[in-house]
Amino acid sequence: MKRRVGLLGGTFDPVHNGHIAIAKSFLQTDYIDELWILLTPYPPHKEGSQYAEYSVRLAMTKAAFEHIPNTFVSTIENDLPKPSFTFNTVRHLKQEHTDKEFFFCLGEDSIEKFHTWKYHQEIVDEVFLLAAFRPGYSHDKVHPSILERTKFVEHEPYKIASSDIRERIKHGEDVDHCIPKEVKAIIEQEHLYSIES
Repeated sequence: MKRRVGLLGGTFDPVHNGHIAIAKSFLQTDYIDELWILLTPYPPHKEGSQYAEYSVRLAMTKAAFEHIPNTFVSTIENDLPKPSFTFNTVRHLKQEHTDKEFFFCLGEDSIEKFHTWKYHQEIVDEVFLLAAFRPGYSHDKVHPSILERTKFVEHEPYKIASSDIRERIKHGEDVDHCIPKEVKAIIEQEHLYSIES
């Protein structure tokens, strides 16, 4: 039987407790055996945005998931030709790992907008989606062609975003409850997101 692998992508700038919580929700299901965290170098749909250096985001992401069993931080999207379209990543991984069955993992905000992604139909032709939804949440906003290729995972969303954390740090506010201590140490060491940086 093929080992089942979930793929969870993101810029993780910075990685936070919400990312860890959703990863655990995916891993607690019977759908996947392990979860690969795909660090996106520069997502095509966010062109013009400024990010912390890829190497620093990689260090933060590895630190955050180091103690989470059955997770693996992958740099595949930095190795593939740019831009980093999800379809290209999925197709490459399927070709390279024929002994594995892949699922693409995403949150409820992303699943509602998934039909706007480039090559979205090709993605669901290749893999099933695993979508983390709040229990009792309506799926009405999900495009029908996406819905039929989606398996839903119960998840209690963690109300924080990377952009919020960057703003809090910029204004000197406490973020200890939002990020792992290992990630905070890297942020302080690299002077990330502060007004002076």
